[in-house]
Amino acid sequence: MGKLEDAVNHQTELLSQRAAMLVTVEELRAKIRRSLEKQQPLKVKLGVDPSAPDLHLGHMVVMRKLREFQELGHEIYFVIGDFTGMIGDPTGRSKTRRQLSREEVEANARTYHEQATLILDPDKTHVVFNSSWLSPLTFGELIKLASKFTVARMLERDDFHNRYTEGQAIGIHEFLYPLAQAHDSIAINADVELGGTDQTFNLLVGRDIQPHYGQEPQIALTMPLLVGTDGKEKMSKSLGNYIGVTDEPNDMYGKVMSIPDDVMGDYFELVLAEPKPSVQGMMRDIESGRRHPMDVKMELAKRIVTEFHGMNAASTAQENFLKVFRQDDLPDDIETVNLKDLTEGEEIGLARLIALCGLAPSSSEARRLISSGAVRVNRERKDDPSALIKVTNGMLLQVGKRRICKLSVR
Repeated sequence: MGKLEDAVNHQTELLSQRAAMLVTVEELRAKIRRSLEKQQPLKVKLGVDPSAPDLHLGHMVVMRKLREFQELGHEIYFVIGDFTGMIGDPTGRSKTRRQLSREEVEANARTYHEQATLILDPDKTHVVFNSSWLSPLTFGELIKLASKFTVARMLERDDFHNRYTEGQAIGIHEFLYPLAQAHDSIAINADVELGGTDQTFNLLVGRDIQPHYGQEPQIALTMPLLVGTDGKEKMSKSLGNYIGVTDEPNDMYGKVMSIPDDVMGDYFELVLAEPKPSVQGMMRDIESGRRHPMDVKMELAKRIVTEFHGMNAASTAQENFLKVFRQDDLPDDIETVNLKDLTEGEEIGLARLIALCGLAPSSSEARRLISSGAVRVNRERKDDPSALIKVTNGMLLQVGKRRICKLSVR
């Protein structure tokens, strides 16, 4: 009995670490105890809607927690929301979200499995698509599911409440999203569901509805949201403040180096799972002057690049960074961008060219960058956002010091 309780305490303590919310610790402890007694792993679920083609470091925060469950012998269900992605998660939205088409969802979903296994053991991960159980639902079954939850409860959610009181439209399909996510838990008979803190309401809906289908309520475990490179908003592809898990080593390293000093601790703790006491000590060393923040950030960037690309790539990325930032030199491996729709000598708006080359997420953002003096063409600064420029093969385009490419045209 002593060994069993030690194992239960060990798992409960480990899995609770860094969690923002755990509903409830005692229920998790009981599920772990039963799992060990029956030698039956817990079913642990994470759902991700393929609303963009790539995963980013923000997703990795929750997936590291999944890996902890996996390393303790529990079953991981990575649910790709190819069905719910067409509804669009209304979480945090001030207006109805654009629904994705089946083609968009399928295109985005193709890379998710491969990217998820950068963190998870592919041989021990169940990758499932929620269209397999949501598409066959009859209208009667949908009515039965909807009858288990009230409009009053739905309006307790902050974003729905705010939109309702402000007279903003709420589509009926948006009310169905949390119910569809709850049905994912029913289909899997999930013991635990993970998500970011923005998913708290959706996870709790699953807990509420499972007993209506004869299932024990799932544990709801949320992880803190990772702040993006702007140091303000949560990491998001739509906000352009993300670091993609498939970013090239130089780009990944440079993006990490661009984060504000005061969020470095979050990245060490949430992305690299560094123990909190170690992170706190590191930040105290920075405050006291014992360590320079640049040195700490370089360590962070190198470790993150190593995680996804290996030590050799990380070392090369660091060397390139030092060339650009400390010697005002250019890296050896500048990416060449092929724009075969353009011809040598053709004039094009500089802002559009910057966006076409992928150095800015949009032409409007490119114009902002040009106005701020962040853009250079062949090492010469350009500050007119409406400027036209003649394109040439080999033209060097640079945004800041870390986004650089050579142009190839017809």
